[in-house]
Amino acid sequence: MGAFKAYDIRGIWGKDFNEETVYKVGYFLPRLLGTDHVVVGRDVRSSSPVIWENLTKGITDSGADVWDLGLATTPMVYFSTVFLKADCSVQITASHNPKEYNGLKISRTDAIPVGGDSGLKDLEKLVNTEKAEPVKEKGSVKDYSYVRDEYVKYLSSFAPDLDGLDISVDCSNGMANLVIKDILKGGTVHYIYDYFDGTFPFHEPNPLEEKNCADIKKEVLKNKSDCGVIYDGDADRVMFIDEKGRFIQPDYITAVLGYHYKKIGAVGNAIQDIRTSRSTTEYLEGLGFKVTTWKVGHAFAKMKLREIDAVFGGELAGHYYFRRDFFNCDSGILASLLVLSVVKELKKEGKTLSDFIDSIVKYENSGETNFKLEDKDGAIGKLYETYVEKGNPESVLDFDGYRIEYPTWWFNVRKSNTEPYLRIVAEASTKDELEKRMGEIKEIIARYH
Repeated sequence: MGAFKAYDIRGIWGKDFNEETVYKVGYFLPRLLGTDHVVVGRDVRSSSPVIWENLTKGITDSGADVWDLGLATTPMVYFSTVFLKADCSVQITASHNPKEYNGLKISRTDAIPVGGDSGLKDLEKLVNTEKAEPVKEKGSVKDYSYVRDEYVKYLSSFAPDLDGLDISVDCSNGMANLVIKDILKGGTVHYIYDYFDGTFPFHEPNPLEEKNCADIKKEVLKNKSDCGVIYDGDADRVMFIDEKGRFIQPDYITAVLGYHYKKIGAVGNAIQDIRTSRSTTEYLEGLGFKVTTWKVGHAFAKMKLREIDAVFGGELAGHYYFRRDFFNCDSGILASLLVLSVVKELKKEGKTLSDFIDSIVKYENSGETNFKLEDKDGAIGKLYETYVEKGNPESVLDFDGYRIEYPTWWFNVRKSNTEPYLRIVAEASTKDELEKRMGEIKEIIARYH
């Protein structure tokens, strides 16, 4: 499997891509986007310095300048693209993937993502078919690390006063450590894994896998915290633990953000991905939001947010997008600041985060289950035949795999755009029906293992 994916360039460093790939990406990117500069940030992974070296050499050999941020969260690169009025940016990161992975997230003017259908396939063709020849007048590397302070200032404008709250935070040894302690003020904040280590010694930087949340759950209970927060490796995603030490399914947090925006009078369009619980949809609609269901992935969500002028959006993976508050981009830290403001508001009313979540969840949900398959298309085809052609569904969404809806249950089946998995999410009115339907689906999928 190559490193060029639907949303970004990503894979195992030294296997899926290497120094030559990165050099040629740097060389051809300015030509692709018609620019004489590229903003570059990087995460703390062990392979990031060598990737930075080869990427910047490629950029400068093409005659373009590098506007170097140094260490950066991925959302900080998005912010910098807008703040600096840049026409191109690259973040060196593999986000939540294990330590042996790395990658490149590319954006153009206004932090619009460069995905498979918006330039990445063209870049891949250039990298694979053309020769990079250094120009005589090479570009230079310029220090733009001061933008970090501007980024902290911007995010701090959304930060609630945490006085009266007790919060536990897991920084996952990743990029949240760059800024978070300068933003969270007041109250009592307990940090774990709050230093950089690109080998991620305590757990993988993927909080969507609940096993990676074991330590923050313990911290919440030990500290009797009102909320636990855990960021992924590049801080574009965030997950939450309630005061009982329970992991909160990320699509329910989309409802929490709806509560926040309703409170400040910003009701309008909202986006959810195709895997989102009916509990969240019904809650948001009850607040007055017009909810649009769309494809999974930041390259798709950001464009849809712009298209329909949505106030915000959320995904099951823990990405949360903000139209005006964050340039149509996702930010794990901004999402956490808004959720913490809700936690404080609830506490004033004598309520807890678990009270809120329990009040909105009306259905039994499987969460996302992954199946590693050779014949993913065959399995999807059989599920479609069984539940659409031979069934009688209320509706079928077909733009990211399929979401097949029945009156008392639904499921989504889709192929991962970044990993070799078939992904299933199902939801039903009762636990018995959920177990029955998941059993049926697993039985079908097992024939294609």
